[in-house]
Amino acid sequence: MLLKVQMDTQASNEAIKQGKLLKLMEGAVEELDAEAAYFTVENGCRTGYIFFDLADPSQMPKISEPFFMEVGAKIHYSPVMNAEDLHKGISAITPS
Repeated sequence: MLLKVQMDTQASNEAIKQGKLLKLMEGAVEELDAEAAYFTVENGCRTGYIFFDLADPSQMPKISEPFFMEVGAKIHYSPVMNAEDLHKGISAITPS
């Protein structure tokens, strides 16, 4: 799964001043056992991309709420595949 976290500038500025932003991001990456995490600016906002295995969709509120509450984030989830998943998917549609 790809989790895109686009943070409100004012709220994330305050989180930085209070020392909360780094803890929030590090905690999420650790809790999700993320395969990768990247951070950039998109549309003028601090943005994080976190790749992880979502075993159960009912985890989404638990994952999302800290970002909503701490940094006024906009959240987007996108299913993604790794190379093994792609191979399995293409093999399933390719004639033997």
